[in-house]
This record gives sequence, C-alpha cells and structure tokens, in this order.
Amino acid sequence: MGQARPRKGRPINGVLLLDKPKEMTSNRAIQVIKRLYEAQKVGHTGALDPLATGLLPVCLGEATKFSQYLLDADKAYRVEAQLGVRTSTSDAEGEVVEQNPVQVSDAQLDDIIEQFIGEQAQTPSIYSALKYEGKPLYYYARRGIEVPRKTRTISIRGIELLRRDGDFITLQVACSKGTYIRTLVDDMGQALGCGAHVRDLHRTHVANLTDDQQWSLDALEALSDEQRLACLHPVDTLLNALPTQAISQSEARDVMHGQPVFNRTLDTMAVGDECRLCAESNDGETVFVGVVALRKDGKLWPKRVLALDYCGFQLSDLK
Repeated sequence: MGQARPRKGRPINGVLLLDKPKEMTSNRAIQVIKRLYEAQKVGHTGALDPLATGLLPVCLGEATKFSQYLLDADKAYRVEAQLGVRTSTSDAEGEVVEQNPVQVSDAQLDDIIEQFIGEQAQTPSIYSALKYEGKPLYYYARRGIEVPRKTRTISIRGIELLRRDGDFITLQVACSKGTYIRTLVDDMGQALGCGAHVRDLHRTHVANLTDDQQWSLDALEALSDEQRLACLHPVDTLLNALPTQAISQSEARDVMHGQPVFNRTLDTMAVGDECRLCAESNDGETVFVGVVALRKDGKLWPKRVLALDYCGFQLSDLK
C-alpha cells in the first residue's frame, strides 16, 4: 500500500469568532480563513444566509471534531424588518409580492410579539438552504419548481422590540436551532395583517458565545501571523455548557485509546449525559482531553477525543 499524501497547510487548532460579511456564503468565508491561517482543516458550526452578517464560529483543526455541539445550540439574532411589504424570499433580495398599509399600533405589535414566543411549528422558506434530494430548496425555487417542505418544531425563547421607526422595527430574537428568522418575520407580518420582510439580519449569539469578541475578515487581513494566532480561542470553547471532570495523565492515555474512566465527581449526571475531561500536561498546564458520556456501568466512555500530540502529552512520560 502507498503512503497517505501529507495534508497541505499547518496543523492549527482552535476556534475563531468571525463576523461574516454580508453577501458572502459561510463556505466562502471559511475558505478565506483557511487561506489566511494556512490551515490544514477548517469548518463552521452552522451556516448563515449570505444576506446575514454576524457571529460565525469557525473551527480549525481538532476543533472540527466538536462543531456539532454548536450546530445544536440556541442562537440569537438582531433583525430589522419592514412592515407592509411582503417579498418572494421574505427578505430584501426578493421581489415584492404584496404591499399593504400599516395600521398597527404599538400595543398590537407587542401583543403579536408575545404570541410568537414559545414552541411552534414552522415551515422553512422555499429559499432556504435545506436539502431536498441532494439540492438546497433555493435551487428549486429559482427554477420555479415546487417541492415538499417539512414543517419542523422550533422554540422562540424570547423576542424583544428594540426600536420602532414608522414601518421599520428592530427585534432581538433568541431561538432554538433550525429557526428561520425570515420565516418568523413573514409569519408575524401575516398575523399583523400587513405583511413584513427582513431588511437586515445579524447573528449576535451562538450558545454562550457573543459577537463582542468576533473579528472581521478585513481586521484579520491586517494582522501579522502571530497576531492572528492570538485571536483563536481554545478548542473546548465550543463546550462551555458541559461540566468538567479532572483525570490523571494515565487516565487520559486510556481515554485516547478508547477506554473509559470512572465518574468520580459529577453526581448529578444521568446515563447518556456528557462532560469534558481535563488532565495536567507535562508542562503543568490543564489541558482539555475530550468529551465522554456516562453509561449504565457508571463509567465515562469517550465520544470525541483530541489527538495525543495536540494535548502536549508524550506516551513515554505518562505515569
């Protein structure tokens, strides 16, 4: 058998909080990051629409193993909407399909906002990136082809009216994964009787990560390589919601070879619950090892673990 071809790029590991530019796809954004960092492996934690800006956590190297934890996380958005105008795509890029006078009082607006908080069924826009037979729905929409769309259950955790200026409103929306803000705004507009569409959309939160630490592509371009590396957060930044258990280096070695460790300290864990494992490296630093899940035997079994060399361990030095 021939030897595997070496990967191009550097083995860089960490999480970058990117402010995705408007009119750029998420996939294009991570290709730019891959070039800037000359990284071997880069991925994101859930796409943003090209129209949207804001927080896009980008995973480099070992962090890509844990991207699923943010795919499933709650999100929050700041959205500017226009009342009285409905479009084909429910955003400013679509064609106007309906216009109505806006006769909505502040009290009526507050009442509708309250009605849309909580668990509800939502049918994604035909212009969404959801796949049908291997192609995104917008592929069919742009060709005038009708395809079935599955209604999904979502949860709107909260909606705050930040500002109203005539027919324009700005909302802060906290929601579960899988929520389409364009669809939410369109549904609210229908409930108000005047229609509405999204003018501007900015993601402010993904789980406990916020946009106050994000970097724009222009800002990253202006930095030196050393400064760009300093912008990266640790791999386990994606896992801040999980509890942590400390283990020895020998236990870390076992986990990295697929063996379990005993659950000693996390008394509140139920079968199936997950936690982070950390150990002390040869340099005396606390190092993230991986994610484990509790099984019926009372042991924590590995689900995702880091590569041994990333942790700073040497097998010959482990006790």
